[in-house]
Amino acid sequence: MALSKDKKHEVVDAVAEALGSSKMTVVAKYQGTTVKSIQQLRRDARANGTKLRVVKNRLVVKALQSNDTLKDVDTSALKGQLLYAFNTEDEVAPAKALADFAKLNPTIEFVGAITPEGKFVGADEVKALAALPGKNELIAQVVATLLSPVHDVTNALSGNLHGLLDGIEAKAS
Repeated sequence: MALSKDKKHEVVDAVAEALGSSKMTVVAKYQGTTVKSIQQLRRDARANGTKLRVVKNRLVVKALQSNDTLKDVDTSALKGQLLYAFNTEDEVAPAKALADFAKLNPTIEFVGAITPEGKFVGADEVKALAALPGKNELIAQVVATLLSPVHDVTNALSGNLHGLLDGIEAKAS
């Protein structure tokens, strides 16, 4: 069913809003993916704050042109049946959600990503981004690194304390 002119304006406005507020917009081909699989992908992606939309590329180009920061984005790769993954909180989350889903459904294929600065990033860079640990994992690694010296000192002190107690016990026996 064709969209009316008013509906198209609404879609363009909604996509422009999503593009403007997204930390990273990942673009992927989904041709050959079943509707049921796409619905599962939407549910999985929603868990990490990612929102998926299937929009005509022409409307996405209009939405990009309506945003001052994004109007110079290279749109030559936006061809075919594409889905767009938006996330307002995490740059890696959309790429990770699509990469995890693509492991089970190889019909999902990265095309690239649109950064908030208005650059189009290629598919290889998006795949590398998807391979990075998530935000929470990175925070946990930093905390573990910062706590490592504290653990070393407490282990050394407790080792000396155990040695002292063992020596006192040996003298008492």
